[in-house]
Amino acid sequence: MDYLHPKLDDAAIARMSSLALAHVGDAVYEVLVRSYLACGGTQTARNLHSHTIALVRAGAQAQAAQRILPLLTEAEREVYRHGRNAKPKTVPKSASVAEYAQATALEALFGWLYLKQQYDRINALFDVIAQAF
Repeated sequence: MDYLHPKLDDAAIARMSSLALAHVGDAVYEVLVRSYLACGGTQTARNLHSHTIALVRAGAQAQAAQRILPLLTEAEREVYRHGRNAKPKTVPKSASVAEYAQATALEALFGWLYLKQQYDRINALFDVIAQAF
C-alpha cells in the first residue's frame, strides 16, 4: 500500500469515523502550514516552530474554518458537520469546547479531502485560509 497517497474507495472512506478523518487531517493541515511557512522566506527554525504552533492550535483552526465555511460544497459541509459533532475524549485547556469542535471539523474535512485525493481542493481551501496569515 502507498501510505503517502492511499487509494481508498468512497465506501471505505465513508466507514471511517469523523475522529479518524480528523486524525489524518491534523497531519495534512500541519504539513500545509509547515510548507507555507518554510517556503515563505527566511525564518529561523525557532520561528518556524513557534509560528506553526500558533497556526495549528485549535483557536486558529476554528478561525480558519470560519473563513472557508461559505465556500464548502454540500458534501464538504456534511463532513464538516459530522466532524464538529464528534465527541473527543479530551479538550485542551487552551481551547474552548466550541473552538475544539470547529478545529476537529476542519481537520476531518482536510482528512476526507486528502483520502479522496482532492489535492487541488485542499490547496484552494488552504489558500483562502493562508491569506489571513
